Amino acid sequence: MNYFPLLMNIEYKKVVIVGGGHVARQKVEALLPTNAQVTVISPAVTEKLQHYINEGLVTWKEKAFEPADLDDAALIFAVTDNEEVNNAVEEAAQHWQLLSRADAKGRVDFINPAVVRRGEFVVTVSTSGASPGLTRQVKTDLEDQFGEHYAQYVSFLKEARQRILKEFKGDMKKQLLAELLDPQLLQWVEQGEKHKCEAWLLQRMGEKQ
Repeated sequence: MNYFPLLMNIEYKKVVIVGGGHVARQKVEALLPTNAQVTVISPAVTEKLQHYINEGLVTWKEKAFEPADLDDAALIFAVTDNEEVNNAVEEAAQHWQLLSRADAKGRVDFINPAVVRRGEFVVTVSTSGASPGLTRQVKTDLEDQFGEHYAQYVSFLKEARQRILKEFKGDMKKQLLAELLDPQLLQWVEQGEKHKCEAWLLQRMGEKQ
């Protein structure tokens, strides 16, 4: 199957996870940065999931699945180890609701790629389910390649771009935006010298005025 890669805004949207085990925990942890309204449906949950519930990050309905649990959900995850329950979730899901079954035995509208998140910088990788092991391996490589400093680097690029777009037009704008990708800027951020990036930007903008 050829999946369409997509970054989706699910802030404040309802996401239902049917299941309370290890896979459910993985889904919750992937969803936490998105500010979605996550509800877990399961008679029992793992200790880690219980922690998220106690922190108020996730809503837990301590019960068996019922079709009404899916009302108004934008995304649905069926991640139990019981095929009958997963079938019931699929049967209850409306055509406009996006469903993902962990057992891949029925309807799978989407799959989750592995994610490396550095602030607003997001890199994803997937083998479309062909080799989860390779996906994890590549994710580890990407985590090494794009360290935590990329969050500050991309934050600087965003602010600098907004300032340039506000003050410049035409060729000057294009030239300054291209110069923002100077490798020296990334090196300064990695070395903890972000102030040098700011000085560099002020100098470049002053030269173009």
